[in-house]
Amino acid sequence: MKCIYCGCEESKVLDSRSTDESNSIRRRRECLNCGKRFTTYETVETVPILVIKKDGSRQPFNIEKIKCGMIKACEKRPVSMAQIDEMAEDIEKTIQNSLAQEIKSSQIGEMIMERLKKVDEIAYVRFASVYRQFKDVTNFIKLITEM
Repeated sequence: MKCIYCGCEESKVLDSRSTDESNSIRRRRECLNCGKRFTTYETVETVPILVIKKDGSRQPFNIEKIKCGMIKACEKRPVSMAQIDEMAEDIEKTIQNSLAQEIKSSQIGEMIMERLKKVDEIAYVRFASVYRQFKDVTNFIKLITEM
C-alpha cells in the first residue's frame, strides 16, 4: 500500500477492524519511510453477473427477480419467506461460485424449479407452467406424470 504522503510502498498495519456494515475492513497503517499514519479500507471485489435473456439481450443479475417469481409460485402454499430467501440465496451462491460472468435465464429457471420441487410440488408445477409456457393441459399432465 502506497503512503499518501511520501509514496513509499512499505507500511505496517497498526490496527484492523470491521466497519459498522461488516462489508469492509478498516486498517490503520504507518509508513516505514516517513512515519506518518493513514487509513485504508479493504473490501471484497465482486464481479457483476449478466443474465442472457431468451431474446439474447443481457441485464444485470437481480436476486429480487428470483424471489418475486418464487413468491408468486408459492402463493397460498405452506412455504415461508425464510425458505424462499434461502433458496434464492443458494441460487445466487451457485451462480457466483461458477465464476461465470454470464448465465442464461434458462439455467436460472432450471435452478429455481429444482429447488421448488424439493420444497413444494404445487409451487413447482405453478412455476414450471409459466416458465415453460404451457399452451394446454397435456403439458401439465406430462409434467405431473414425470414427477
